[in-house]
Amino acid sequence: MPETQETQIEHFPDRSLRRLLQDKEYVRGLIQIVAPDIETFLDFSQITYQKRSFISEALRERESDVLLSVPFQEDTDATDTDALLVYILIEHQSTVDKTMGFRLLSYMMQIWEAQRREWETAKTPENERRLQPILPILFYTGDRPWTTPVSLTTIMDVPEILERFVPSFDTLFLGVKETEAEALTQSGHPLGWLLRVLQKEHADETEISEALADAMSHIASADEGFAPQVAEALRYFVQLIFHRRSLDERDALVDIIRQHIQEHKELETMTQTTAEFLREQGKAEGKAEGIQDAILKLLQLQFQNVPETLSREIRNIDNLTRLDTLLEQAVTAQSLEEIDTHFSFDANGND
Repeated sequence: MPETQETQIEHFPDRSLRRLLQDKEYVRGLIQIVAPDIETFLDFSQITYQKRSFISEALRERESDVLLSVPFQEDTDATDTDALLVYILIEHQSTVDKTMGFRLLSYMMQIWEAQRREWETAKTPENERRLQPILPILFYTGDRPWTTPVSLTTIMDVPEILERFVPSFDTLFLGVKETEAEALTQSGHPLGWLLRVLQKEHADETEISEALADAMSHIASADEGFAPQVAEALRYFVQLIFHRRSLDERDALVDIIRQHIQEHKELETMTQTTAEFLREQGKAEGKAEGIQDAILKLLQLQFQNVPETLSREIRNIDNLTRLDTLLEQAVTAQSLEEIDTHFSFDANGND
């Protein structure tokens, strides 16, 4: 599976999961976890993805969404099926948003409004105009427990006698970090084991190593029919390792993956292209801001915490040649002191 910069994941938390959910089988895996009672009524082989997002530009750094249509067939012997819309909102910030119920309702209203406009454009007869039901799923990967109900009343002071006038709807919720491991993996689907590793993204090396080894032992033994999903899981693990773990842990974690697969060439390609992408991310954009982002990303990956003063100094650099030099140094730096030395050197007049 050759990879280009266009297929690499720049914003790991949301885009990595969004990529997985472009696979129909991973959508099935998610439904198996959050709504196993509904799964049997859905024909996942006939999923149609809607290429539209309802998230404002201001919120796209903290979340992503997926909208798809899947046939719903209540009677398995019936020939006709109705379309169910599945709206998946991927929230990766650790701050719990009390307005989530309002935002979800807003997104759902935009979906229905788009359907209404389509009726008018297509001149659909009034007796054939039907809104499609929406199955909303909040897919939360943040570290803080989500204790706030996903409802409108969360942000209202409404007397009990008036509650019946407040719109209400159910939302399927998956809080990855707070869900019991057994609940994620009981179906045996690769997605559950992948999420078990995501639970440990910030844990110590021993914990994430054990979770990764356990996940790989199950994923690698999956039926041949799951081959595409296994390949995507490997890609996800490599991305997680390079985006979430320190430089000195990477080789050992990648080696855990290597021990559980027979074909290593694809894995080596993934690791090489991911590392190269992180180094070249800023250069590819051809802008100072892009190179600054790449430098800070590399420093965060290697040293976890980048001092605010150092971050501010890097952000203040506009000279592309100087930024390129600093990017190269960030790739090989063994300590933040080496980066600080670079600034001291420049302060003496050698730019």
